[in-house]
Amino acid sequence: MLLILLAVHLLSKDGRAALLSHSLDARATTDSCGRTLFSIVRGCLATIFACTWVSVHPNVPPPNQNRLQLFWRRLKMMLIAMIAPEVMVRFAADQFFGSRELVNEYKFSSTQAFFFCMGGFVSPAGHPIASKEQLEDSNSGSELQRAIQKVNDKEIMDKSKGDTLSKGVALLQGLWFIVQCIARAHQRLDITQLEVATLAFAIVNIFIWLFWWNKPLGVQWPIVVGPPTSPDAHTIILPVQLSGWDRILSATFGYSEDQYHPLASISVPSFWSVNRELVVDRSDLLLALVGTVFGVVHCAAWNAVFSTDHEMWIWRTSSVVITGMPGLVSLLPLMAMTHSDRLDSVLGTAITGILILGAPLYIAARIILIVLPLAELRSLPASAFMDVNWSTYIPHI
Repeated sequence: MLLILLAVHLLSKDGRAALLSHSLDARATTDSCGRTLFSIVRGCLATIFACTWVSVHPNVPPPNQNRLQLFWRRLKMMLIAMIAPEVMVRFAADQFFGSRELVNEYKFSSTQAFFFCMGGFVSPAGHPIASKEQLEDSNSGSELQRAIQKVNDKEIMDKSKGDTLSKGVALLQGLWFIVQCIARAHQRLDITQLEVATLAFAIVNIFIWLFWWNKPLGVQWPIVVGPPTSPDAHTIILPVQLSGWDRILSATFGYSEDQYHPLASISVPSFWSVNRELVVDRSDLLLALVGTVFGVVHCAAWNAVFSTDHEMWIWRTSSVVITGMPGLVSLLPLMAMTHSDRLDSVLGTAITGILILGAPLYIAARIILIVLPLAELRSLPASAFMDVNWSTYIPHI
């Protein structure tokens, strides 16, 4: 991001986009109205950073990780949030709805429930306490529930690297950007493709903030609870080695009981949440809704000014792909509920084909919609450099 800002600053030196192919009138408009190429890119990158790096709340990492490993762990989640932000929204929704179930069923506080979902509680042997099966175990389940209930919320939040103020500032950054784009559209000022892509991130980011508002941020060490016992040698479950494709599916739709066993690990997976009983729940519907909204925002630039016709059609095609794909993928759990023997083989082939063909296509479209807005900065219309006339809405400013 710093390299991008530096390059743009050199292009817009002395407040002018001197290297852009604009007429003299366009440059005069740029100088008189105050918006420069550097300020446009700076505002977009600041919002994207808030929408991805600051808003992502990782689960508790494995013990004894150094700073570089922790940074890389969070950076990977940031990249996933940029390529498939609706997946991050679904993950946040899974943990939110899962924490609500824990509050209702086991009388945990909201903070305790979120900490449980993110792998924040471990046994004295170092194994995560992160599944309902552990809480309902006939031998130690009741004791684990009481131990978690006794953990003070302030002790948990003391481990958090973020508070209401810091989260609120990042949220306001996104809301302010949305207001600016709405005002520019109302005054018929051009909105750059980079701003359209950033607007989509800002809108999706609101869902993430709402779901993770009470989740501790940046916790690096768990809290030990429960009796000082270790699993019997005959009951230890060997860890399951998942393929890369299975990890992608698990991150998108959640982990099943046969894919992750707390007694065989020292931390929860990056996209772990409490297993839900319903096959199709609110998170699946939210995945379709948010993914569609994210794509529709990109489609709003359907008639925007592009440097070439080829780039225009590439943008339109990619926007259609990311708009339709989440809704199609969200139908898979509904299709999986069909238990007709006659349709089993056909349905399985169809689901496999959709995932194999759709996933690379979606990822390619997302990468295009990240790179293309940066390429379009080389030739912007004159009105893109004009500021919003805020006195239209707020007199005397």
